Amino acid sequence: MTTPQTPTLDNQLCFALYSASNAVIRLYRPLLEPFDLTYPQFLVMLALWQADNVPLKALSQRTRLDPGTITPIVKRLEAKGLLTRQSDADDERVKRVALTDAGRAIQAPLFEAHRCLYESMNPDKAALESLRQQCLGLLDQINRRLEP
Repeated sequence: MTTPQTPTLDNQLCFALYSASNAVIRLYRPLLEPFDLTYPQFLVMLALWQADNVPLKALSQRTRLDPGTITPIVKRLEAKGLLTRQSDADDERVKRVALTDAGRAIQAPLFEAHRCLYESMNPDKAALESLRQQCLGLLDQINRRLEP
């Protein structure tokens, strides 16, 4: 029978994931700075470039940002002129989020900057894809455990 390891900072999976997440966000900061975007704002823009004019709730689910977090992000992006929020024509309680022309205009240059950053790291694409799949699998396990 094995006994659980004594918890230390260095043997915690959650700390390794947290540290890796922070490192990735720091890596993205210089890429996003010329566009005046934070990493969470970038996630919202990515989601809208994939599916535009969506309910705020759907955007929250897609980005995995809770409503209390996504609302201020959307408001800041709206203030920057990158998107709009409007009431749904069929249900005024539902707010829809849509890209503006300015929001669409930064997609290509931002994607090019992202490509250059990615290529400069000389990534092992297969290893990164495997890691991404493992992270998504872990996320699914955690979400199932959190379900009521």
